[in-house]
Amino acid sequence: MADEQSEHIVKSYGAALRRLRDMAATMGGMVESQTNDAVTALVRRDTALAARVVEGDPRVDEMEREIENFAIELLALRQPMAADLRVIVAALKIAGDLERIGDYAANAAKRALVLSQLPPVSSLNGFQRMSRMVLQNLKSAIDALVEGDADKASEVWRSDASIDEIYNGIFRELLTHMMEDPRNITAATHLLFIAKNLERVGDHATNIAELVHYAVKGEELSADRPKGDTSAFAVVRPRD
Repeated sequence: MADEQSEHIVKSYGAALRRLRDMAATMGGMVESQTNDAVTALVRRDTALAARVVEGDPRVDEMEREIENFAIELLALRQPMAADLRVIVAALKIAGDLERIGDYAANAAKRALVLSQLPPVSSLNGFQRMSRMVLQNLKSAIDALVEGDADKASEVWRSDASIDEIYNGIFRELLTHMMEDPRNITAATHLLFIAKNLERVGDHATNIAELVHYAVKGEELSADRPKGDTSAFAVVRPRD
């Protein structure tokens, strides 16, 4: 009888951990969709879609609270050790990263609303390429969490520099447009903020990958994360 009860407790605990991972995956899908919709709204100048992204942000915040409450309940009632403890703590931190991604998507959507009222100043191809890479990394990081795949998490961690390179190109292009014609400054500034939002989404996807790797392996990835953002050192000179 005691063995049956012990087996039931173990199975129940395993189901609770799976539920926690599933909750994080659901939240990840939400912010992935929000980010994609924000960029789509920007490219299509779709104010209705941008407004839906902004309106959806409170649900992301609510999901973070649900994950936090469930994780705290597991910590209090189960008193987990070793690998299980790492998974629960990682889920808590990942929920925070996902909440910030939701904030960046909402901010990008708000700026897309403003930009829809202004004349276009540059091609948005770079934004589309950047968003595809960012969203792929985010999806892979969440998949790594659900699957307990440290190798997949490591791949996300290594790919962040490519996103930074696209961001650098967008940054320089928009600065050039502002210097060529002061009338471009307002629109280009909003686009710069959107580009930075996407770059930060990529950073948070990488944070999630680092947390997954630690939860699975019990080892941290190298502190020297591959980075390629050189915008802080950018110099754009006016053309003759």
